[in-house]
Amino acid sequence: MHEIDPQPRADSLRDLQQQIKREQIARAQSMSGAERLAEAFALTDEVFQRMHEGAMQQLGDDDAERGWAEVHARLQRLRRLRDRGRFQPQPAGSE
Repeated sequence: MHEIDPQPRADSLRDLQQQIKREQIARAQSMSGAERLAEAFALTDEVFQRMHEGAMQQLGDDDAERGWAEVHARLQRLRRLRDRGRFQPQPAGSE
């Protein structure tokens, strides 16, 4: 049986990630301030929807109100941790 070298796949994945990042940067640079703001709001809405769906999945519940209550509770926990200095969000791009 032939062994597959994972390195070429890892290299091509890294190249693809870098290409996507360059395209995202070029797209953002070509946008007006109003377009970037609209994009930021759209992204925020998408993230909140994913948090809601994840909470409902983890709760095993289909009650939307309970799902939003769980999202709220989780965000409150993060705020308390941040306020106590235990959680320090990193600025984007600082990885």
